[in-house]
Amino acid sequence: MPDLQGYGWLLIDGLVLTLGVAIASMAGALALGLLAAMGKLFAPRAGRIAIEVYTTFVRGVPELVLLLLIYYGLPTLIQNTAGGMGVDLTLSINPFVAGIGTLTVIYAAFACEVFRAAYLALPPGQREAAYALGLKRWVTFRKVELPQMMRYALPGLGNVWMVLVKATALISIIQLPELMRNADIAARSTRQPFTFFFAACLLYLTITAISMWGQAWLERWAARGTAGARP
Repeated sequence: MPDLQGYGWLLIDGLVLTLGVAIASMAGALALGLLAAMGKLFAPRAGRIAIEVYTTFVRGVPELVLLLLIYYGLPTLIQNTAGGMGVDLTLSINPFVAGIGTLTVIYAAFACEVFRAAYLALPPGQREAAYALGLKRWVTFRKVELPQMMRYALPGLGNVWMVLVKATALISIIQLPELMRNADIAARSTRQPFTFFFAACLLYLTITAISMWGQAWLERWAARGTAGARP
């Protein structure tokens, strides 16, 4: 067991904040990603093009660049624009809000593609049977298509979650005291970088191991009653 010299509490505090940011960001990414996927599938042409531009841009730009753009660049842009209009404005973004907002916007783009692929994987007969029974479009989606979409989407969404958890380390750059930031503070204070960064690695691996177990359980639960489901 590594000697943390009284800084173990700092890592635990960082871990709690990391999990809070990750869970909040994933919830936002799921909601926004589902809306974007439905827009890609059913929106008018202009809406589909706008969503395609969003997903292409976000998936093509590094997360760190987007984080810096939102946290540092956006307030400066607004202040400069207001200054050009003769308005004296000072604006700053809360690091917690900036971190969650950026990760939500980024991983919603990935979740969008997962949901879209899951919808396209649905057998068309399910939809046709629902219409034949007189179900309306929204009811068909909510009661027939969405539950099956989630079953198809679970593996992909699990991967999105794993990557998102690791990406929370990037928000240390905006001084948010998450796990990586606190590990760096402890490493600098004690001059033991290997000890504290290795401890951070173990904590990230613990989150990953628990997440993999939870994802496997969810996939078994979602597949119950289907052909080929494992007991």
